[in-house]
Amino acid sequence: MKVVIVGAGPAGLVTCKTFMQATTTEFPFEPIVLEQEDDIGGTFRYRSYENSSLVSSKQLTSFSDFRLPLSHPDHLTLEEYVDYLRAYSKHFDVEQRIQLNTKVVNIKRAPEGGHLVSYVRRRVDEPGEWETSPAVIHATYVAVCTGLHVIPAIADIPGIEHVLKNTSPEGEKAGIKPAVFHSADYNSRSQINGRRLMILGTGETGMDLAYEAAKAQAKEVILCSRAGFLSFPKALNDFEILGFKFESKNPVPIDSLITNFAETAYVHPWVAASHIRWFISDFVIKRVLWVLTGTQAGCNQWVGELEPERLGRAYVFLNKSHKAMPYINRPYRDRPKLMEYLSRYLDPPEDMPPHTDFIVDLAPFPSHFLPNGRAVFPMSKRKDAIRIARKDVRPDTVIYATGYKQDFSFLDSESGYATPAEADVRNITKTGDETVGFIGFVRPGVGAIPPIAEMQVFFWISLLKGQVKKPLPPPHYHLLVKENARIKYGVDHSTYVSTLAKDIGAAPGLWEVWREYGMHALICYCFGAAFVTFYRLVGPFRSDSAPAIIKTELWDTITRRGILGNLLMGVIPMLFYFTLNACAYLAEKLGRTIGIL
Repeated sequence: MKVVIVGAGPAGLVTCKTFMQATTTEFPFEPIVLEQEDDIGGTFRYRSYENSSLVSSKQLTSFSDFRLPLSHPDHLTLEEYVDYLRAYSKHFDVEQRIQLNTKVVNIKRAPEGGHLVSYVRRRVDEPGEWETSPAVIHATYVAVCTGLHVIPAIADIPGIEHVLKNTSPEGEKAGIKPAVFHSADYNSRSQINGRRLMILGTGETGMDLAYEAAKAQAKEVILCSRAGFLSFPKALNDFEILGFKFESKNPVPIDSLITNFAETAYVHPWVAASHIRWFISDFVIKRVLWVLTGTQAGCNQWVGELEPERLGRAYVFLNKSHKAMPYINRPYRDRPKLMEYLSRYLDPPEDMPPHTDFIVDLAPFPSHFLPNGRAVFPMSKRKDAIRIARKDVRPDTVIYATGYKQDFSFLDSESGYATPAEADVRNITKTGDETVGFIGFVRPGVGAIPPIAEMQVFFWISLLKGQVKKPLPPPHYHLLVKENARIKYGVDHSTYVSTLAKDIGAAPGLWEVWREYGMHALICYCFGAAFVTFYRLVGPFRSDSAPAIIKTELWDTITRRGILGNLLMGVIPMLFYFTLNACAYLAEKLGRTIGIL
């Protein structure tokens, strides 16, 4: 049973490794990975830039049975993560299954069943050129693992070409040539040093670029946002309350703070369907942020906020690239001195602005550019729109940090293949066409794609083997979006991962964990986040290494919170959600007893 895996990023590697380990006499899988680049790593290898690092923690991002040492920093640089992927491939002998410099050009259905995968190799005699005669593999299964972040998406802004035609006398003297390019082509600070820079987009890449521009001593930085953003640091930093500093020498990654018990595990279907857990946590977090930082929009986020009805984990991707926030906040902070004395958020020292008045100006997306290169912004009641209207903005460099789009032109148009948007079975495959799986095509609001991809391939293999419990309960993990939204692949990380675990019988019961692994593992399971390792204690992908990982590395994520942290972010939420779910169970039982349900 040949399994052709398209792409050697994290999703492709974990798919190959899992199929290798899931091979049985009844299901003799033979996975092969086809990668068009000359190395593994995907986006993390080929669309990275200087000083970039993961915003998701090593505890969450690492695959369930191949971990990094406790002594390693929580957040890896992209180079370190690619090295981790290489070590993973070598450890599990995935290397021998990968064919680099091999591009899939067509996948179509075979008349006798299965799929015909046509591919070409890069020519050795002519670098950059491909063979013209494709080879073909007859595959039983196809895993599409090409990733969400591949083809740059370019926003259409009339007059953008005028930027390239106008150079200020100052810029001409400095030898600066105007430039317009996508963030995929950004590599180092030398590209933005001394420039008047406009960045289109306030996702994590846009925020990184704003920080890099500040450090590169750009002349001016205008950071443009379509509809605002929601910012929070990737790790909890320091606060000052009543003049006393609360410093953490080992800040806790925020993606490890959501507890399992009653918020992810043991959730009544009514509670899950209502998404009330998301709304309650948003309500509480906003009030805590106001007390500590003076604003509810985001952690120390005084401008750039989203519309009030879209603030929170139910709606958006949390922006965990926080280094540019001190530069953005400067013109907008207006907190009373008394409140500032009562409590305030302390930016990490390494992120603090220099002693100059340099700022990163926020603005809406420009509606167009004039022939003289001046940007024109739409007027609104937004703080940044009012402020930027007073400025004459003429950038000499514009970077599109506008994200990516996906292309599936290699799927034969006459074969009726689905796309990830049409994968109705847990966003992985399409009903009736389960031999094609899309791995890694959802994005978590707070979390990471690689562990989600690992859980997805667990589910897909279980589905192929007939081990999935049916009928599947309704999905309650999608982020809430408008019908006309451009991006609809957002999910709540913990809800999605735990749903897949329940579907395949890998979500352990409390009694089961206590009986087989003891109280230590049980406490960790209850207080911990939705780490994939938890779903390898039982079920079809049970791993002998899981208990040790849970009792050491994952236990560390809980002890680092301290007593107060575990009380506020563990005990209280669990008791509250347990009560909420218990009431729902009692109401359901009562309804069935008296015949209402």
